[in-house]
Amino acid sequence: MFRSAADEQEAITRAWNDLEAAVGSLHGRRFFGVFDEVRHEYRACVELRAGDDPDALGLETGSLAGGRYARRRLRGEPPAVYAQIAPAFEQLARRPDRDDTRLGIEHYRSRDVIDLLLPVT
Repeated sequence: MFRSAADEQEAITRAWNDLEAAVGSLHGRRFFGVFDEVRHEYRACVELRAGDDPDALGLETGSLAGGRYARRRLRGEPPAVYAQIAPAFEQLARRPDRDDTRLGIEHYRSRDVIDLLLPVT
């Protein structure tokens, strides 16, 4: 399930706040951020669980693309760690094996650990 936003910090923060409010307890949930550079869109995402009703929560549904990804792990205290995301993705994006047909993913593994996943061929 996800909430879409413009790819700008204020809108992204609002999307995360809306998503977290919609799902209630964050415990045991897997969270992801997905960005589309072409459409300038960001999606704050949470894994769908049995019993979730996306329509009732006002959320859209979709799936993350499979395949190979290069990973960069960020560690740090929020919100300061969030400032590392864009520069780290820019560095990853310089890879010659980057796959532009799939979207980059932020996997929020825990409060202070974020895996950045760049699709590669």
